[in-house]
Amino acid sequence: MSHDSGSKPDSATATLQPVDDISGFDDHSIVEDPSVRDHPRHAQMFPVLTQAEIERVSRFGSLCRFTAGELLYRAGNPCPGMFLLLSGKVRVVGRDGLGHERIIHTYTHRGDFTSDVTQLSNKPAVVDAHVIEAVEAVLLRPDELSDMMISEADVGEKIMRALILRRVLVIERGHGVVLVGSSSDARLLALQNFLRRNAFPNITLDANQDAEAIALLERLTPQPDDFPLVVCPNGTVLRNPDEGQLASCLGLIPEFDPTHVYDVAIVGAGPAGLATAVYAASEGLSVAALDCRAPGGQAGTSSRIENYLGFPTGITGHALAGRAFVQAQKFGAHIGIPCEVKALYCDRQPPVVELADGRRITARTVVISSGAEYRRPAVDGLERFERSGVYYWATPIEARLCRKEPVLLVGGGNSAGQAIVFLASHAEHVHVLLRGASLANSMSHYLAERVTSLPNVTVHTHIELTALEGDPRLERVHYRSASGIEGSMTTHHLFVFIGAEPNTRWLKTCGVQLDSKGFVLTGADLAAEGVPSMPLQTSVEGVFAIGDVRSGSTKRVASAVGEGAAVVAQIHSLLAAKRRL
Repeated sequence: MSHDSGSKPDSATATLQPVDDISGFDDHSIVEDPSVRDHPRHAQMFPVLTQAEIERVSRFGSLCRFTAGELLYRAGNPCPGMFLLLSGKVRVVGRDGLGHERIIHTYTHRGDFTSDVTQLSNKPAVVDAHVIEAVEAVLLRPDELSDMMISEADVGEKIMRALILRRVLVIERGHGVVLVGSSSDARLLALQNFLRRNAFPNITLDANQDAEAIALLERLTPQPDDFPLVVCPNGTVLRNPDEGQLASCLGLIPEFDPTHVYDVAIVGAGPAGLATAVYAASEGLSVAALDCRAPGGQAGTSSRIENYLGFPTGITGHALAGRAFVQAQKFGAHIGIPCEVKALYCDRQPPVVELADGRRITARTVVISSGAEYRRPAVDGLERFERSGVYYWATPIEARLCRKEPVLLVGGGNSAGQAIVFLASHAEHVHVLLRGASLANSMSHYLAERVTSLPNVTVHTHIELTALEGDPRLERVHYRSASGIEGSMTTHHLFVFIGAEPNTRWLKTCGVQLDSKGFVLTGADLAAEGVPSMPLQTSVEGVFAIGDVRSGSTKRVASAVGEGAAVVAQIHSLLAAKRRL
């Protein structure tokens, strides 16, 4: 998405300090992780290609050689791509910023291949690859790897499955970035969520209880405003970084060729934007998709989506977004996350998307899929507790914080219902506050039935929040009934799910027409005002809007995905018409 992340106070500015300057944290012997060898999906993680498969894959890459003692790639540094081993031995070692190392796997067979799924997007490696015996290999760079997976579908499927499972493995093992802080620190939670949603392996050390964290703090001597501390895989220490600073340290900020003109630039990588990226890239269009935070948008934080076609047992928003993200990259979409969009300039052709860091991306068409931002109720004290007890999503990270404690949730839509069901399995009790008379007024029938059947959920109707109090964390919530009776409830955890507002502030420089609530007008709505347009095109030719940000859209994941597919056909039509001119 493109919304502003907000500025930070001077005391929260991140500073860099090499951890190598701190003695005692880089002297760890390398040990083997036996649990990897015994993993039930080990054979799928590390398959060996047959000679016929080797020949099919090799034609997409180039031959390379390395001598013993060299590194194919190193954690924290860019990885050139996937290496298909022809001879030699390569040992993959997981390493974190504190110097801990553990052997994950050793490639010894002709037909072994290295790397994980992030190589489709040329992201930094999260493990080291040591050459133990002289290696001859075929290197497939990211674009070559993508071409191979499309052209050689069956062997590509085997490789794709392995690359995905390997990424899951390093995430499970915690190799990568080290977070140090208090488990209740909202700034730490925000960084954990950012890393989780971007599938970056990490581990958290409790600054008050973990012996290694305490020893590290004795060497760093941080001030209270320095927390949380982050130790990147290359040993760099960040003090209270924001998400952008963390992404920069981890090498996640993507590069764009300023001279390239894309066929389509997509602003927002929620379900609608990811669907556009998949369909556009698979049909041969050059695609740049941008989001300021993580794949999936608000849907990516959903604990479970049960009414999405094809998933009868449901799927988490995180998993659905992750699959779509990989799928878009497989077809060659260039996805920039995190990349905050500052402005769209439509007074020139082709249009130009400007990022917050000043970089500019030019595209023949632009798709606005920036979704919506969480709506904040007008309640005294709310902003003060957004760092210590107020949440706008419910993920496993928040669930751990409120385990066996009472929580309060405000809202009655489907997102609220999914959060209630999820939290009920962790919290002691979930109290739900509704302004209306019934969940049935705003929630899908199946979900409302499930919520009301849970023994540790109580729904309070005709009630609204009035104030929050506590010091320093949230301690009590005040409310008022429709009849004017006031009351309060003790809780350390308040979840707010009261809808969202369109994320369209960044469109002021473009001048697309909006409705009275700030949603983007398209198609029939514009025709009624005498502006001819295709169904998903805005008032500006070549600029389209889909998903939650579009006026009149159905706020469902399936609808967003459908619009993402439909807009590609309209883009093709527009580009074809321009070529005929």
